[in-house]
Amino acid sequence: MNMMIRKICKPIVLLTAVSVFSSAVPAQKRPAKPAPPAAKPIIFAVVESGSVIEPIALIDRGKLEAPVNGSDDAGELAVFNRSYLRKGTSYRLVFGGAAGGTATIQSSDPASECAKNMAVVTTKATKTPIKGLVMALATNSPIKAASSYRRRPTAAEKTEADSLAKAEFAKHKLTPKVLRYHNLTALDLEKDGSPELVASYWVEIDKLTRGLLFFIAGKGSNGKYAVGHQEYRSVDQGSVMSGSIKDVDDGVYHELLLDVFDHDGDGTAEVFTYTQSFEGAGFNVYKRNGSKWIQSYEFSNYHCGY
Repeated sequence: MNMMIRKICKPIVLLTAVSVFSSAVPAQKRPAKPAPPAAKPIIFAVVESGSVIEPIALIDRGKLEAPVNGSDDAGELAVFNRSYLRKGTSYRLVFGGAAGGTATIQSSDPASECAKNMAVVTTKATKTPIKGLVMALATNSPIKAASSYRRRPTAAEKTEADSLAKAEFAKHKLTPKVLRYHNLTALDLEKDGSPELVASYWVEIDKLTRGLLFFIAGKGSNGKYAVGHQEYRSVDQGSVMSGSIKDVDDGVYHELLLDVFDHDGDGTAEVFTYTQSFEGAGFNVYKRNGSKWIQSYEFSNYHCGY
């Protein structure tokens, strides 16, 4: 019996000794994992009548840099979607350079065929409805402009804009009988009460050819509008991927206003534009440089093959 007790008690004593010894030594802590880098603020285009957002740029200390592209690696797209496109995430709508509502994500899919870095959203606009070629921006960056405006030009502003467009077309030996436009918008980019004009005009050169003109104009010291930036190009039906010039008439290949946003906080809003194509979209940002506007950023996002 005594021998049985000794056999049972011995391991109990050893365990107690181990327990006492362990309590006398500080526990070894595992090194803490470094926190993941915070996602950079982002700017989206709000398109498709306010039902879709598409990335334009990340903001890094006031500077714009390219986000993930729709043609990028599946792993990068998955990380981007987790970081920015989670269902229920809400972004501030930018309209006229100021806060104008919200865009809330409903769904996204990095494995989708043609919208790998895009999301379906519900847009609630507090100003003008986002519809057709009236588009907007969305961001999680602070919007410093307390108020601003984005409106149709007055009759006098429209007359001046038409004259500027005709003069630009004349440089390309065009005298259009009918002057058309997709977008002609007045915006106060410097909050000084003097509106700038952002315009997308087009003319029918012949039945199968179109002349496309984009420009930004501001008032000079003489009180008259002058073009500070312009881009012109002609498009014929043979160069249209769909094979129909009518798609150009509907807005494809035109550079169009998205909205304006002072992303670097210098007091002057930058102009953000959108160019739709058949396999993706192009984005440009223009920044004031004296009386001129220069392209400060460019990004092309691939969707899928046409």
